[in-house]
Amino acid sequence: MGKINWTEEAERWLRDIHDYIARDSSESAVRVVETIYEKAQLLGRFPEIGHRYDKIADRHVRTLLYGHYRIAYLIKSDGNIDILGVFHGALDIDRYLY
Repeated sequence: MGKINWTEEAERWLRDIHDYIARDSSESAVRVVETIYEKAQLLGRFPEIGHRYDKIADRHVRTLLYGHYRIAYLIKSDGNIDILGVFHGALDIDRYLY
């Protein structure tokens, strides 16, 4: 089972998601962020469950879907996982990953 590391950028994205949702409902914001975090924890046991991001051929980058969000992550050679970011589906993910 690989270790999951949240990059500073991914943590920043998660805080931004929380802050945006919290404008309407702090309870919903907490629930969404917690559920995104829980979904990402699955990667420790099932790192290949996300879709391969083929635009970066030399790295093992994948995206895992959760509702309107995409969790971008890198499977490292040692089996550990770096969460690169959490993106709303409406965003052009290529702009941030490629």
